[in-house]
Amino acid sequence: WCTVFSQLEDIEQQVKARDPVVLAARQLCRRQSWLTWVVLSGRGFGKTRLGVEWVKYIVENKLASRIAIVAPTSADARDVIVEGESGIMATSPNWNRPTYEPSKRRLTWPNGALATTYSAQEPDRLRGPQHDACLADELAGWEVITQQETWDMLQFGLRLGKNPRCVVTTTPKPTLLIQNLVNMAKDDNNHVLLTTGSTYENKSNLAAPFMRQIVQYEGTNLGRQEIYAELIDIEESGIVKRAWFKQWPAREK
Repeated sequence: WCTVFSQLEDIEQQVKARDPVVLAARQLCRRQSWLTWVVLSGRGFGKTRLGVEWVKYIVENKLASRIAIVAPTSADARDVIVEGESGIMATSPNWNRPTYEPSKRRLTWPNGALATTYSAQEPDRLRGPQHDACLADELAGWEVITQQETWDMLQFGLRLGKNPRCVVTTTPKPTLLIQNLVNMAKDDNNHVLLTTGSTYENKSNLAAPFMRQIVQYEGTNLGRQEIYAELIDIEESGIVKRAWFKQWPAREK
């Protein structure tokens, strides 16, 4: 896998040295034993492009041939990952652009590799299929009521090939699943790699008015989450905070 990313010379010629896609790929190369790569980043960091580039290159280098692409909704998978401006169709070279069949939710590359899109709203759709790689986009945006079930069904299906892997790209929210993944990354035995980044790391590729607009969120919990990709404590983001309460001893009768 490290060899794959070390060969992305065409990408590095198109982007600046501090592009988050390249930085994250280099960080990935420093650890080879990961099974799940979690990218928690601020808005505009480049996480969608990062996930898309990963999919394209594992296909090109024949490291995967049955890929699952899971997004919050079917429309998100189509409009962002497949047909978006940073999506697979828009960024693929002519010689390696897949054929997209929306009715089948399927992308087919010239070498025979397949990617199927799934909605996180329908976990049962993942019960039958098998995959050797997965891109889980905007995990924090998956409906909380089905988030864990969809993730579990996805993991049970990652059973093809010698080394099935999953890349998660999302702006964080303090859901139980994301908190668990972050905690798992603290122990190398779990084989979870965590990469974080802020909106400002991709400033050179973002519209100047956007960068001026987000200044209003500096110092707020929303800004910490959406710009700096901090995992905000659920209690701290609420209207009433536990810290405001004082525990009083029960009166003795």
